[in-house]
Amino acid sequence: MNQRYRVGLAGCGRMGATIDDEVIDRGDALQQRLLPYSHAAAVTACSRTVLVAVADPVSEKAETICARYGAARAYADFEEMIRREELDILCIATRPGPHARITVAAAAAGVRGLYCEKPLCNSMREADAMLAACERHGVKFNYGTQRRYKPAYRQAARMLADGAVGQVQAILAHCGASAAQWSHTHAADAILMLAGDAEVEFVQGTIAAAQSDWEGDRLLVDPRIDLGHVRFRNGVQAILTAAGGWEFEISGTEGKLRMISDGVTLQLRKPDAGGMMVEVSSEEPEIYSPTLAGIDDLARALDEDGETKGNLRLACRSQEIILGIVESSRQGGSRVELPLKNREMAIAPDKY
Repeated sequence: MNQRYRVGLAGCGRMGATIDDEVIDRGDALQQRLLPYSHAAAVTACSRTVLVAVADPVSEKAETICARYGAARAYADFEEMIRREELDILCIATRPGPHARITVAAAAAGVRGLYCEKPLCNSMREADAMLAACERHGVKFNYGTQRRYKPAYRQAARMLADGAVGQVQAILAHCGASAAQWSHTHAADAILMLAGDAEVEFVQGTIAAAQSDWEGDRLLVDPRIDLGHVRFRNGVQAILTAAGGWEFEISGTEGKLRMISDGVTLQLRKPDAGGMMVEVSSEEPEIYSPTLAGIDDLARALDEDGETKGNLRLACRSQEIILGIVESSRQGGSRVELPLKNREMAIAPDKY
């Protein structure tokens, strides 16, 4: 019988504990796709985990969430919870500013697994510190870019790897002109997965930010990304467009795969004898909570001492795509090769 892992929650706000309330009355189909949604709800629902403690600087919030989800103790200080509770897993659902500090402290204290909400952090300097700490202490890690755990996205990635469209050439992402950290951390990770999690050669892009929004290397707003271009080292080109709808079209040498309505339907098209693209298959993949899938995958990795689906190296790679697009726009839209040379450049509208 596999053990149940002791879990602590750092951050008792929206994604940490209360976003389920926004979804529960919005219709059965949406509920099935998202619930349980928050970290606390998914940990409570997972058969492999038990929520033993929560922490938030607003003590009243911590006490409320502690009672709501049946945790044993509430703390006002994240690090005190980590020191006292002998946690197996820590869920990090604070604003991104403290993510690096909490990650380093948890790894040093012997926490074996982390589930970290997006955005990963504010800068690549912080990402480097997180990666160094987790690799030094052998910490398993999953990242809250939920599409990586959705059945439709994982099925699409398998189909592409198996040659459904031949050699993948391009990915067109219809994800809207939205905030870099708030929204497009999801888009960047989805593009990365559909490109086979390849390393990135360079990025280009344009964002909506004025010179006055910068304070040295710190961008004081979470800017809208209007256009992004990612060139992967395996030759795949990805374009992030301002068109909304959360749909992806992946083109290859032998066909096209379309992810319709955020993966509700997968449509495969191939050329007929006359070269016209025609539908050859269409299916609706299984639906279940991606947050729960991420927590369950982390427990599996701890069981097996194996790798997670959203490991920290991949999380750093997708975060670097976002920061690289911002740096490109800052440089007038020029190509920015990755890894980023300026590790200090930060999107940090909130205090650290």
